[in-house]
Amino acid sequence: MSEKLKIGISIGDVNGIGLEVIIKTLADSKVLDYCTPIVYGQTKIASFHRRAININDFNFHVINHASQAQHRKANMINCWEEDVKIDLGQINETGGKYALISLQRATDDLLRGDIDALVTAPINKDNIQGEEFKFPGHTEYLQERAGATESLMFLVSDTLRVGVVTGHIPLHSVAQSVTTEKILAKLKLMDASLRNDFWIQRPKIAVLGLNPHAGDNGLIGDEEQTTIIPAIQEAKANDILAFGPYPADGFFANASYHKFDAVLAMYHDQGLVPFKQIAFESGVNFTAGLSFVRTSPDHGTAYDIAGQNLASADSFREALFTAIHIVKHRRETAVLTENPLVITKLSRDRD
Repeated sequence: MSEKLKIGISIGDVNGIGLEVIIKTLADSKVLDYCTPIVYGQTKIASFHRRAININDFNFHVINHASQAQHRKANMINCWEEDVKIDLGQINETGGKYALISLQRATDDLLRGDIDALVTAPINKDNIQGEEFKFPGHTEYLQERAGATESLMFLVSDTLRVGVVTGHIPLHSVAQSVTTEKILAKLKLMDASLRNDFWIQRPKIAVLGLNPHAGDNGLIGDEEQTTIIPAIQEAKANDILAFGPYPADGFFANASYHKFDAVLAMYHDQGLVPFKQIAFESGVNFTAGLSFVRTSPDHGTAYDIAGQNLASADSFREALFTAIHIVKHRRETAVLTENPLVITKLSRDRD
């Protein structure tokens, strides 16, 4: 049997629910059948959260380096030595400081190839800001660390996949940021991800309009005619099956997304609001288009329930397994690229 993948996990804001959902996920020993988890944090803080949610029969195995990780154990690398005061449910500098240390250490190991993928617990996008982190969120930080010119915020579940053209930017900046070139770039990333990461041979992608009713033929804005339709036409010329633009409200209300493999929304809330309504507990945030695999749960720090044993681990668990599946799909795709003759065997094994 091949060696299990090493999945790195950053703990997010120490005052939020990150460690709660991590512990709840890894306390299920069945998870350890599928990967070797390595959490980047500190055992004292982990113990604090474990006691807060009354999980007494679980402990982390402490290691100094990812190479020391033991299979069938939940491993933890202590990323700092000092004691940290936890204020559950509070937004403060402490939460941001140690979230960043965890993220940096995990990303360093990811870039070195010491771990096979990264799952990030939620951060607070405000308190993490500083000299070493001047990004709107995880996606932009990891894109820069990967040295990529473009990436795609891709929310995925069993029933729905939604990507966005513009991510963490103010709403008043959306229209000027939505260009034909940017839409086309996101469609190319989405198409490649669906093929390589999710093994969909001929993905069909629905493209949403920017304006209400997709502009009503120019009555409520002309971006559909001047920007979005030309991008769809160019995508089709590049052998990408893109369709639209569709009015966002009717598209989701009629469950038209079932006819497509993925949906490209123009801006953050246009895509994420319906996604979280439809697939909140099973949804995963995946950063497509990078050389490495990163996923996260589709929820935030949830300060209001931190430490109360109320947080569901479902989305985090799905993020962990999604990362495993994508890494394996990418590696199988690489094998097929090098030796197309094995496609018959791999296809038979998947059936």
